[in-house]
Amino acid sequence: MAPARPLADATRRIAVLDPALGRVIAAHGPRRLPRRPLVADRFETLAHSITHQQLAGRAAATIWSRVRATVPGPFTPEALVAVDPGDLAAAGLSGTKRAAVVDLAHHVLDGRVRLERLGHLADAEVVDELVQVRGIGPWTAEMFLMFTLRRPDVWPVGDLGVRAGWARAHGLDDLPDARRLAELGEPFRPHRSLVAWYCWRACEPEPG
Repeated sequence: MAPARPLADATRRIAVLDPALGRVIAAHGPRRLPRRPLVADRFETLAHSITHQQLAGRAAATIWSRVRATVPGPFTPEALVAVDPGDLAAAGLSGTKRAAVVDLAHHVLDGRVRLERLGHLADAEVVDELVQVRGIGPWTAEMFLMFTLRRPDVWPVGDLGVRAGWARAHGLDDLPDARRLAELGEPFRPHRSLVAWYCWRACEPEPG
């Protein structure tokens, strides 16, 4: 994402371009960015994302807390591969996800994925590097781009929440498919990450 002033300017531009999104912006207020994630946290961020895939929020949080507890110190690739697979299973991590997080660790350890350099790569290059890993698909890579690398122009057209939020904001009976959503996002370049964020907000109750 962008610093505060450019973010505010982008928000105003979106509201002018699309009054329906402007109403969502007015209801939910400005996007406030949390602390920028550290490079050292990127491995843990991706392992966290893998753990949360296809799980409800509370269940995912519980399993992740148990997985995280298997590593008493910094959550590094070296520390993870040293964990007994039985401990990961006991934490509630499925066999598929155990294989995925271990595969991520090996990709980082042998240099096939170089987390420290991802911030210097183009968006498409980041996706190409991450999807080498078992269990990381385009959606997980896009979320990494948006929330870890703070890229401003990511448009996750396969995300159900973005599709649903667009439809709700614009009063549509049917959700746009990925191809249509890609077309609808074009006028908002280079601020589509922010548009996606407001689409997610459109799915939530308006603040009281």
